[in-house]
Amino acid sequence: MDAAANLTDAAASFEPLRRTLVRVAYRMLGSVADAEDVVQEAYIRWVNAERAQVRVAEAFLRRMVMRMCLDQIKSARHQRETYIGPWLPDPVVEDEQQEDVTLPLMLALERLSPLERAAFLLHDVFGLEFDEIATTIQREPAACRQLATRARTHVRESRPRFQVEKERGLAIAQAFFDASRTGDMSALGAMLAADVSLHADGGGKRPALGRPVLGFDAVMKLHTNLANMFRKLGSTFVRTAFINGLPGFVTLEADGELQTTALEIEDGKVAAIYIMRNPDKLRHLH
Repeated sequence: MDAAANLTDAAASFEPLRRTLVRVAYRMLGSVADAEDVVQEAYIRWVNAERAQVRVAEAFLRRMVMRMCLDQIKSARHQRETYIGPWLPDPVVEDEQQEDVTLPLMLALERLSPLERAAFLLHDVFGLEFDEIATTIQREPAACRQLATRARTHVRESRPRFQVEKERGLAIAQAFFDASRTGDMSALGAMLAADVSLHADGGGKRPALGRPVLGFDAVMKLHTNLANMFRKLGSTFVRTAFINGLPGFVTLEADGELQTTALEIEDGKVAAIYIMRNPDKLRHLH
């Protein structure tokens, strides 16, 4: 097979799987750019592989991507240790709600070992049997089962306990934007849970909070100050959407940069607010 035909053949079998593979890599790494880089490297390896000897392309490529992610997490963990302020995963903005791996669950996955995270995602999210997981992460099936069980125990509390109907969630997001930008603190306060928390990721690239803001009074005080700033400088609404599975909105801020705000809603109240300000993590939204 000549080079051109080889590329055509490789692309024909790879491209239908690219989106699924990026989804796997993103849920392991929490970075859209890193996930896309890993999958592109997998494609290059696929072009040069003995494809005729591969029985199931999707399983082969998923194993390849997962192993590359496990290697990358080692360096990513070091980067997280030196990260400025709270770390949040890159925002994935979608029109439809994806409930398999929400933002709070991704944060919980960050606290797992790489192998626990891999076993949990492959079994509980992507539905693979432990025999295949064992082949992927090069451990015995029984060990994979134990890894998934441990992971499940750690992340149980991060699973959504309250399902928010799509239109209701987006309506709350719109109301939150309106109240926070106009300074309607009465309306904003009515939306917040007593133990609400706020997490903002600026990555040292844009002003953001150095640590989470915890509790109703502290979050309300912060938004009172922010509302004064918004009135002076402006904050332009772009759209409501689901951000990592949570209702939220995208804005264009006074510095010309995008920002995403995701709302974790429990029993009709906003229990957590996740704000992404790091421009490096928002680049894929332009």
